Amino acid sequence: MSIILHMLFFYQDRGSHCLEMWNLQTALAILWTLCFLSSISGYKNGKVEKSCASMMPEHHSQPNTTASPYTLTVNTSQFSPGDNIRVVLSGSEHFEGFLIQARDATNPDGQAIGSFTLVDPDISQGLTCNSIEGSAVSHTSNAKKTEIQLIWKAPSNAPPTVQFLATVLAHYKIFWLKLTGPVISQGDVTPAPPRSTTDMSTNSANTAILPQPFTSVGCGKSKSCLIDPVSCNPSVDTNCFFLSYSALGQTVSFELSGPAQGYVSFALSKDEWMGDDDAYLCINDKGRVTVEAAHTTGWTYPEISSESVLTDVGWRVSDGVIQCKFSRSIYTPQDPFRFSLNNSYYLFVAHGSAEYGMIHRHTRQPLISSHHQIITGPPEILTGSRSPLLMKCHGALMLIAWMLAGSTGKLMAAYFKPDWPEQTLFGQKIWFQVHSMLMSLTVLLAAVGFVFPFVYRGKWSTRAGAHPYLGCTVMILTFCQPIMAAFRPAPDSSRRWIFNWLHWGVGNAAEIIAVVSMFFGIKQQSLLLPYPWTTGVLSAFVVWTIVLKLVLKLHKNGVIIKGSAHEDELPVLSDNLGDVNWDTKFRVAILAVFVLGNSAFCISLLASIGDV
Repeated sequence: MSIILHMLFFYQDRGSHCLEMWNLQTALAILWTLCFLSSISGYKNGKVEKSCASMMPEHHSQPNTTASPYTLTVNTSQFSPGDNIRVVLSGSEHFEGFLIQARDATNPDGQAIGSFTLVDPDISQGLTCNSIEGSAVSHTSNAKKTEIQLIWKAPSNAPPTVQFLATVLAHYKIFWLKLTGPVISQGDVTPAPPRSTTDMSTNSANTAILPQPFTSVGCGKSKSCLIDPVSCNPSVDTNCFFLSYSALGQTVSFELSGPAQGYVSFALSKDEWMGDDDAYLCINDKGRVTVEAAHTTGWTYPEISSESVLTDVGWRVSDGVIQCKFSRSIYTPQDPFRFSLNNSYYLFVAHGSAEYGMIHRHTRQPLISSHHQIITGPPEILTGSRSPLLMKCHGALMLIAWMLAGSTGKLMAAYFKPDWPEQTLFGQKIWFQVHSMLMSLTVLLAAVGFVFPFVYRGKWSTRAGAHPYLGCTVMILTFCQPIMAAFRPAPDSSRRWIFNWLHWGVGNAAEIIAVVSMFFGIKQQSLLLPYPWTTGVLSAFVVWTIVLKLVLKLHKNGVIIKGSAHEDELPVLSDNLGDVNWDTKFRVAILAVFVLGNSAFCISLLASIGDV
C-alpha cells in the first residue's frame, strides 16, 4: 500500500506541468486513479527492487525491535562455488511479506550475491538486485504464510563467508528488518564474526503505555483544550473527543483522545480548509498505537515525516478510545513541514478507520475550532463545530421552507377553498393569498439555501451522494411553479384543467423529493446530525403530515361530519350556515394543530443543527 505515497509524491513533483494541461479537478482525478492502481499492483505483489540495498519497506513505519517469531535456516554450514543450498524462512506466526538475500558476512550492508531458485513460484518470486537476476526473493501476494523454501546457488566469485538476511512483514506496519540467518563458509575457512547490520534511525521517540486516561481538569488554566461535546471529560466519557496542549520552555506537549476504530488525528491549519496542514496521527494497529507527524496537501494521503520531531511519546487504548501524547519543539528547522508553534492556527480533529496501519478517509466532518489561536498563547477552552456556518444555514433554511412554509401553503390550497367566501385579503380570496405568500416564501428560502453549499464548496460536491441531485431536481420543480402560475389560463378556460393537473403534480413531486432529500441531507458529512434521533424526528414529521392530511381528506369527502348520535334528535330544518361554520372551525383547528406539530418537529431539527 505504501506505493500509493510514492506514486503520489512522484506525480505531485510533476503536478505543475499537469496543471498547465488540465484543470485542478481533472488532475486530481487522474492522480487518485494512478494511486489506486498503484495500490493494486504495488508492494502487495512483492515488486520491491527499490528496497534491494536497504531491505527496508517503504511503509512509513519503523521496524519492530521485539523478539522476532521468524527464523532463517540452511542445510549446511560449508559450501563451494556452484553449490545449491536450501534456505528456509519459517515462523511460529503467519507473515504476509518477505525479502531474502545472501550477503558477504563481513559486510552485511553490501550488495546481494548469488542467485536463488524458487521452490514454490506461487508464493515467491525472484528479484533483480545489483544487476543479478534472482539475487533476492520476495512474496507474490500478501497471503498469509508460515514457511518459505528456496535454493541458493553459490556464485563462482563468492566471498569466504556468506550470511543470509531476511526482512519479514507480519503485516503492513509490523515488520522485522534484516533478520540474520546462519553464516556459511567456503571449505575450511574459519567464519569471521559477522558485523552487525546498520542500525536504523527511528522517526519517533521511544513510546510508553499511558497508565491512565487524560482529563479535562486544568483546561483553561494550565492547558488549552478543544473538547467535543462541550464540557465532556475524556477520563470518564468514552464519547469525548479531546485535544489539549501546553507550552513549557521551548517545547509544547499535546494530548489527543477520541473514540475510533482506527485512528484519531489533529492538524494545525492556516485556514478552515484542509490542505497544507501540519498533522499528527495516532493509529491503532491491533492494539498497538503508532504516533506520527505528517503533512497534508489537499485531499491526498498524508505525507509521513521522515524526521524525528516527536519526543515523550505515549499511548493508550481502552474501551474503543485511542489516546496518545507527545511533545515537540516550537521550532523544527530539520523538518520544514512542521509549523512554528508561535503562530496562530485553526485546529482540526478527525478520526476514522485504519487497516494494517494505513488510515482511511474520515467519514465524519472534522471538528474545527471556531477561531484560530497561538499554540504557545495563554491557556483557554476552545469551542468548535463539525459543520460550517454556511452549511448550517443551508440546512436550516431548507427545513423551514419545506416543513413549515411549503407544507402549510399546500394545505391551504387543498382544503380551504370553501372557507370565508365573502371575505378577501388584498382583493383576493383569503386561501389564495395565504397560499401565494407561503409558497413565495418557500421559493425564496429554498433559493437562498440552495446557493450556500456552492458558496462553501466552490464547486459541485462529488462525495455528497444523491443529495445534491435531489436538491437540484427540487429547485427546478420549485421554480416551475410560479412560472406556470404566472401563465395560468382563466378559471373558465377550456385549458384550465391542464394547468390544474400540472400545478398539482409538480407541487406534490417537489414536496416528496424535498422530504427524501432531507433524509439524505441530515447524513451529509458537512451537516451530520445525531443518528438515529434526527431520522426518527423526520420520520415522525412525515407520519404526522400524512395523518392530518388524511383527516382533512376524510372530512372533505363527508366521512367526518357534524351530527347527532340519534336520528330523532336531528332538526326538521337543517341549519346550513351552522354546518358551514362548523366545517370551517374544524379545518382551522386541524390547521392549527398541523402548524404547531410541524413547528415542533422543525425546531427540534434546528436545535440539533445548532449543536453540531
